Amino acid sequence: MTRTPTSNGVARCGWADGDDALMARYHDEEWGVPQRDARMLWEMLVLEGFRAGLSWRTILHKREAFRRGFADFDPAKVARFGPEKVDQLLADPGIIRSRAKIEATIAAAKIYCDMAARGEDFADFCWSFTGGKVLRGDGRTLPVSTPKSEEISKELKRRGFKFVGPVIVYAWMQAVGIVDDHAIGCFRR
Repeated sequence: MTRTPTSNGVARCGWADGDDALMARYHDEEWGVPQRDARMLWEMLVLEGFRAGLSWRTILHKREAFRRGFADFDPAKVARFGPEKVDQLLADPGIIRSRAKIEATIAAAKIYCDMAARGEDFADFCWSFTGGKVLRGDGRTLPVSTPKSEEISKELKRRGFKFVGPVIVYAWMQAVGIVDDHAIGCFRR
């Protein structure tokens, strides 16, 4: 795993391409930072699902349009989206216009709300797989999935979530800081 020096001499993970300020800022301020907010954990899971088959750079550059289209990722609002809203989202060039992913997001919002109605906090659920602790990668390799991401994926699927395979789940774990996979030498490690 490589690291790239920043303009001020600080090194960051190689994937955070230095010529893309948004990617660099995402790496520096968000990626791998333990996220404990339930709504934000859900937003990131949804965005990782939209990323399936695409690059994170694409999703990150469309993130604000996703937030506008999906009511700032308020699960209670998204759970009420009907066919008219789906059609509106399918016409929005600012997001990834996949009917399957849009409908999966609405279904995921309903699952999130059902969990909350039963007294199950989504953040507690997400962190329960690691006992609330951050897992630490070796800083040399970036696996695409792990036994833990397979376990979480299986449970998410059992609950009805879609676009939550082990690879997507591992990328989400990295993004929300359940795993710290910053490279050795990266200033964020």
